[in-house]
Amino acid sequence: MSQLDDPSALDAAEAKAFATLPAHARERLVEMRGKEGQRRLFTSDLSVSEFLLVKEAGFDPVGLVVGSSIYHVGFQQAMWNQNQEMTVLTQAMYHARELAMTRMEEEAWALSADGIVGVRLEVNHKEWGHHIAEFVAIGTAVVHRDDPHRFKNKAGRPFTSDLSGQDFYVLLRSGYRPLGMVMGNCVYHVAQQGIGAFFRNMTRNVELEQYTQALYDSRELAMERMQQEAEKLGAAGIVGANIHERTHAWGANVIEFFAIGTAVEEISKEHIIEPPLLVLPLAD
Repeated sequence: MSQLDDPSALDAAEAKAFATLPAHARERLVEMRGKEGQRRLFTSDLSVSEFLLVKEAGFDPVGLVVGSSIYHVGFQQAMWNQNQEMTVLTQAMYHARELAMTRMEEEAWALSADGIVGVRLEVNHKEWGHHIAEFVAIGTAVVHRDDPHRFKNKAGRPFTSDLSGQDFYVLLRSGYRPLGMVMGNCVYHVAQQGIGAFFRNMTRNVELEQYTQALYDSRELAMERMQQEAEKLGAAGIVGANIHERTHAWGANVIEFFAIGTAVEEISKEHIIEPPLLVLPLAD
């Protein structure tokens, strides 16, 4: 009997996380976790190179973990001539992603993983309606073979990272470790030009200051919220930060900026920086 089969072998938090997973997910995790500490088959979306570098860094993949949320994003009215954040939509998009991330982390927790690498966070719109989308988080759960508790985050939970296997290896070699993925978003209504302004600017080279300010403000809000999450984790910085811009199904004047990256902290003062190597491809 595996630990997952025996609820008494799990601590309260682990048992609660396991109980919230779908039945087929629980069956799959039981199979991967194995019996008496002997893990069985693992699954991974790592490439061969990533897999080998993760192993070289001292981690073993234990399974592909997934979380999803199908979410109805509500409606919010905005004045056509006013720049403003659509706070209802901002909260909806953030909450849906958070649900997907949390469920992925629960699967990793059930596998006793130390972290998740190569996380992808995707939004897929469905044909069921313009305001319905599936939010999916997927990555490879890993466990450190020598010190299984050293790399968990400050809450004792598996870390998350959207770094590739190569970047994950280089980060650890350089004396840093990931604490978790951090994100911030902002859904913003960009005011439309009036008829008078349209005709005045039609033949001129001129900055559209109203548009500039709207996009500037919304990007800054997304970045600020991502940085606040990193500060709560006690991070030294954020690596691999990226800002995604999408209109989803709201129309041309409503846009979302989504900022995401991996918060890191220093674990060693000896930063080993690998010297660059010249690589010549053999193919034409």
